[in-house]
Amino acid sequence: MTADKIRELVAQMTLEEKAAMCSGADFWHTEAVERLGIPASMVSDGPHGLRKQDEQADHLGVNESIKAVCFPAGCGTAASFNRELLVKMGEALGNECQAEGVSVILGPAVNIKRSPLCGRNFEYYSEDPLVASEMAGALIHGIQSKNVGTSIKHFLANNQETRRMSSDSRVDERTLNEIYLAAFEGAVKKEKPWTVMCSYNKINGTYAAQNHLYLTETLREKWGFDGYVMSDWGAVNNRVEDLKAGLDLEMPGSNGVNDKLIVGAVLSGELDESIVDEAVEHILNIVFRYEENRDDKAVFDRDKDHEAARKVAEETIVLLKNEGVLPLSDKQKVAFIGKYAKTPRYQGGGSSHINSHKVTSALDATAGMDNVTYAQGFDDKEDKTDEKLFTEAVEAARNADVAVIFAGLPDKFESEGFDRSHMAMPSCQNELIEQIAKVQPNTVVVLHNGSPIEMPWIDKVKGVVETYLGGQAVGGAVCDILFGKVNPSAKLPETFPLRLEDNPSYLSYIGEGDVVEYREGIFVGYRYYDKKKMDVLFPFGYGLSYTTFAYSNLTVDKEQMKDTDILRVTVDVTNTGNVAGKEVVQLYVADKESTVIRPVKELRDFAKVELLPGETKTVTFMLDRRAFAYYSVRIHDWHVETGEFDIMIGKSSRDIVLTKTVTVESTVKLPFVYTTDTTLGDVKKDPRAWALAQELFKGGIFGEPPQSESEAANEAISEEMNEAMEGFLPLRGPISFTGKVTMADVQALVDKLNALEE
Repeated sequence: MTADKIRELVAQMTLEEKAAMCSGADFWHTEAVERLGIPASMVSDGPHGLRKQDEQADHLGVNESIKAVCFPAGCGTAASFNRELLVKMGEALGNECQAEGVSVILGPAVNIKRSPLCGRNFEYYSEDPLVASEMAGALIHGIQSKNVGTSIKHFLANNQETRRMSSDSRVDERTLNEIYLAAFEGAVKKEKPWTVMCSYNKINGTYAAQNHLYLTETLREKWGFDGYVMSDWGAVNNRVEDLKAGLDLEMPGSNGVNDKLIVGAVLSGELDESIVDEAVEHILNIVFRYEENRDDKAVFDRDKDHEAARKVAEETIVLLKNEGVLPLSDKQKVAFIGKYAKTPRYQGGGSSHINSHKVTSALDATAGMDNVTYAQGFDDKEDKTDEKLFTEAVEAARNADVAVIFAGLPDKFESEGFDRSHMAMPSCQNELIEQIAKVQPNTVVVLHNGSPIEMPWIDKVKGVVETYLGGQAVGGAVCDILFGKVNPSAKLPETFPLRLEDNPSYLSYIGEGDVVEYREGIFVGYRYYDKKKMDVLFPFGYGLSYTTFAYSNLTVDKEQMKDTDILRVTVDVTNTGNVAGKEVVQLYVADKESTVIRPVKELRDFAKVELLPGETKTVTFMLDRRAFAYYSVRIHDWHVETGEFDIMIGKSSRDIVLTKTVTVESTVKLPFVYTTDTTLGDVKKDPRAWALAQELFKGGIFGEPPQSESEAANEAISEEMNEAMEGFLPLRGPISFTGKVTMADVQALVDKLNALEE
């Protein structure tokens, strides 16, 4: 339906009907207006599976939903670094939604992993905004290609579960733009999600739901968003103010309470009816976009999508350590140990919890293999060693050639609604790993977790495999990796610190009462660890393979450029091993000398390339000005400083293999406002300004210099100290030293200096 037709439809609606359209009809549906042919439209939880509920609806996964397929969670899909894979996963989800009559699936969730403790980290993608935005964009592209909407969430700065409905995220402007907004920006601009879900929390004192700066000025005016903004379930605090700010749809409905507030506000003149009209237009645009593109032939083939979920999971599993123990051989006696070998932990708790139609465990995947035995080892219902299970597991390991321990975090450790209090696995599991490693030198640990954990046993085992939360087909995928049927190709989308205390947000995470200060600023994840040169357990972008890759021939199409130019970067990647594999090529950019505080380097692009043994492929990247820019609070926009930048190709943030330097010339001069407090050192940066200042301070700033060598030797202030003091002296400073300059003289100089800037 065209925009004009929708406006005509809105013009026929009563004020009461329009107000009702701005709230959900129930837990999952928008309002219908039968007399005008406006249908109800259903939304459903996601983002890694369809959690469709009909009766006894809830938002936290308590009541049962339809049987569906659980794909790997965001923590895992981000590790694939494979946009094409996420597009295909999105296509499968979109088809499922068409088959089930769902117009919008609630996801993807792109909030930055500020701390390993966040209870919903398993849903989120990365500590890096580029990875989050690119992977989310790929999923959005796939889902919406099936004419089903997405709802990118949770907008904005929603990085903890503690007090999530009342907390106030205090974040400075630069950090918001470089880290937290950037995670949404690229996906919104490029892939145009049909909806955006605003978060519960406040941002610098104003609730997200009534934050005009972000819902309207940023989303719509800067980024060109043209869908509707919905609330997270229960995030509305002041319906009229929320509507003014740009919140179109309240979910779920308020049983008419807030509808009456909207009507009353319009009748009293507090709210312009055109604002209501615009919100209804946004909602109807999406309702009819779906309705007019229904695929009545779509079939939800759960078994087919189960296999698709397995293919996705194969690329989400990160090989963290391998001292010659993997891949396993069919001829080896292998002991599978741990509860998760039989009943894997493959998803998190809360609103994204999928009612899986079937689950494939590692034991299921190896059924019929006589060389694989099983011992439970532990029960994850409580952190307590079961001596019988423990003894059986140790004996099974002792009698095998290789022990594979399936361990990780229980359901109660990470879920929507609460944050973790530590980074440790249950102590009974850690103890089991330690004891098995004593009797079995060939020990591999397979981890099931949605966020980084501490590994006190890391030096005592030969292999570590991170499956994250790999979806309902994870058992088959991990066995494909373990036995070498699939070459591991995933990389960590987040840093694994050695301990929680190393995390940059450690001192201020959770906050005091409702106030949460993001004191680490832009230094989130690897940006912090690399700047501090701090040892980590595993760095961002890290992951091993069963083959090896060599990089060569890094080229740039220009070594000098303006910030308006596009830089073409190419690099050759060769599979130097004996098996086919995929490699994630990571491109970082480093500003070699900056006047502002910046990270050592920042990921600016990545690509995944598949190579046969001995094969070489050329990977091409195109970098625009944002690759070199930082966000300047002086101009409230992105800015590139003139200077040298290193183009770095790496296997991780800590493994840079090739570097080229380019010089970038800025086409934008930052305005500089001189005051009487401006230092002489800053004045010296502009030769024109310094010439004017020298005219005023002809006689020197600290008086006449000593006349003889002996006087110079006895002079307390060295030449270096004199220069340093002069550089940090404000323009008004010489008044105290020369006795010849007045404040009026300094102000006249300031006026002349500012005239140079005009």
